[in-house]
Amino acid sequence: MTAIANDRGLLLCEFGDRRALPGQLARVHKLFGGAPTLGQHRFLDQTREELGEYFDGKRQIFTIPLVIVGTPFQERVWHELLKVPFGKTTIYSQLGERIGRAGAARAVGRANGDNRIAIIVPCHRVLGADGSLTGYGGGKDRKQWLLDHEANAR
Repeated sequence: MTAIANDRGLLLCEFGDRRALPGQLARVHKLFGGAPTLGQHRFLDQTREELGEYFDGKRQIFTIPLVIVGTPFQERVWHELLKVPFGKTTIYSQLGERIGRAGAARAVGRANGDNRIAIIVPCHRVLGADGSLTGYGGGKDRKQWLLDHEANAR
């Protein structure tokens, strides 16, 4: 995974093979200035540790500080995603209703796809209205793996 942090917290955590990664890196550069550089940072260390615990089945809640910046609508969607419990799922329309935007399932889906902090902001926990694995930038196989992992770790 590729991760970027500053002194406020984690800005990006994304699968290295995701097609949208170059655009997300450019967006982080535009939002926060300066090109990312390789190096050590306490929040990157914490991210590495917490993700390791998640994948080992020992962590269900992340404590890494997050820097969530987008449009007001995106930010509402991303903050609502953080409320979807480990091992549970929701659907796009329910997410829209919970942020006061009933009927905005497509817009919620777009905001979900623009999430720059994979796994930690759990966009993989959102399904299509029929329960299908739709709309995951990391791919359907990876989404299914994450959902299975959480179901088995509970």
